[in-house]
Parts: sequence; C-alpha cells; structure tokens
Amino acid sequence: MNEPNDPSAANGADGRQQVNHYDGPVFNKGVSNAQLAWNNETVTQNQQINDGSVAPGYEALAALVTDLLRQLPGAGLDDRDRADAATAAEEVIAEITGSGSPEPGRVRRAVTTLKGALAPVATGLAAGTAVGAQEWAQSAIRGLSGLV
Repeated sequence: MNEPNDPSAANGADGRQQVNHYDGPVFNKGVSNAQLAWNNETVTQNQQINDGSVAPGYEALAALVTDLLRQLPGAGLDDRDRADAATAAEEVIAEITGSGSPEPGRVRRAVTTLKGALAPVATGLAAGTAVGAQEWAQSAIRGLSGLV
C-alpha cells in the first residue's frame, strides 16, 4: 500500500507521474511569440514579429525602432505620450516592412513624430523617468536623426 507522502502514490494507472500546477501557466508544447504578464496589475507589452522583409537600406532603422519599442515602457513617458511614440514606431516598422517600396515622406514623418515623443525624456521634462532614460532618449533621437 502506498503511503500518503510516497512520490509513487501520485503516479497514474499507466505509470506516468501526475503533476499538478496551481501557481502559474503550464505549457505542454513549444510556445513561440508568446507574451505573459503574471501576477501584475499593470503591464505594457509590445511585440514586433517581422518575417525579415525589411526594405533594403532600412535595416538599421528597423533594428533601432524595434529596440526603442522594446525599451519604451521603461522610458518614463505618460500613457498618452508612450502610446503616441509606440504608434509612430509601429508606423515606421509597417512602412519599411510593407510589401511595396517604402515612401520616404511617410517614414520621415513617423520618425519625426517618434523623436517628438521622446523629446520630453531627452530634455529631462518628463516626470518620473527611470535612471538613464534621459541619456537613452538623447541617444535614440541622435540615432533616428542619422538614419532618416
């Protein structure tokens, strides 16, 4: 007879051990492109799934804007400015990864909007910015200016 604390007591009829998870998500197969926020009251997640079809000559811009999107939640922007910056960044990515040739005017306008959204952080006017956010925003604006 199995004792209550005997690990073999949890085995199923076919001999495989039964495991119960009560405190988190369980993945029984491979998971790709998934985002989880566990035990969190507020969360902002961004994800760019790109099939690699960045228009020739725009690879560096795509890499920079994708990185900016990843770091944007920690930049200290208020919700509206963060949403504006994310929208502008997504417009840049959409334009340079679209099926046709990118329209330079649309790319330039979206990049200008993105730089404008980062300006309060770069100048130190945004309240509650994280340590290093001002330097990060200044570097991002310089990078964007050099690519468009």
